Amino acid sequence: MSNPIEHIECLIIGSGPAGYTAAIYAARADLKPVIYQGMQPGGQLTTTTEVENFPGYPDGITGPEMMEELKKQAERFGTDTRWGMITEVDTTARPFRVKADDGKEMLAETIIIATGATAKYLGLESEEKFKGGGVSACATCDGFFYRGKDVAVVGGGDTAAEEASYLAKLCRKVYLIVRRDELRASKAMQKRVLSTPNIEVLWNHQTKELFGDESGFMKSLKGAVLINNKTHEEKVIDIDGFFVAIGHKPNSEMFEGVLDMDETGYIITKPDSTATRIPGIFACGDVQDKVFRQAVTAAGTGCMAALEAERFLAAVND
Repeated sequence: MSNPIEHIECLIIGSGPAGYTAAIYAARADLKPVIYQGMQPGGQLTTTTEVENFPGYPDGITGPEMMEELKKQAERFGTDTRWGMITEVDTTARPFRVKADDGKEMLAETIIIATGATAKYLGLESEEKFKGGGVSACATCDGFFYRGKDVAVVGGGDTAAEEASYLAKLCRKVYLIVRRDELRASKAMQKRVLSTPNIEVLWNHQTKELFGDESGFMKSLKGAVLINNKTHEEKVIDIDGFFVAIGHKPNSEMFEGVLDMDETGYIITKPDSTATRIPGIFACGDVQDKVFRQAVTAAGTGCMAALEAERFLAAVND
């Protein structure tokens, strides 16, 4: 005889600041939330060494420590935190039938999607080696640690131009590595970059490899080897930080063709809301925010999603 299918009032898919904050609010509203943490429990912040721009931590905190604290806070109010991933969601009727990667099936009255986004990297072995030790995908998160130092930014779009401009205010020198002979960024951003004295644009260059000190527990970046796409000559630059700004990929594949998304896969929510086009399904954090992508803004939308889920359930149960 098969076990009865579990009935859940609020299912949260994905962890990180958005998912855990949604869980805190949902649990305090007595929605008895269940959170599936996904492939990377804690989200992108678990790859960040120091977090110094999240309110309430005057001395800073490591990303993994902060995520563990948020998880404990959610569990304190009764959140059921589970390992694993949700692999299927049937959105044709509510309660929504969902399936986890262990084969377990559930019925969820509301779903909060907090699956985040994944930064795109170049795919170099040495790049992976120095993540957290000089390689970053977020200048506003990690730029402070490179104050007065030399850094490089990879990319030619608005994000790369914005990151280079931001870092130029902190760092001694910023190399902007552009694989073509022009920037894809808007004219205003191009003008800002090209008029900033301590930004040097390296046109027609690609990164071959990164190098640094690998002797200690924490690896430390020291430089990069670049290749000129036209002359094929190699160029070595001495840098302490290497910022990859070639875009993010929202982790929204499960809902393709079901929820409204923009051309890059970010879930579109209603104005001033986390509600999606399907009543009872909400999206928060980096899976629907391609503008700010900060832990504090993700937490804010996680709060919104939980409050909206609570109001939705109250309305349909009246």
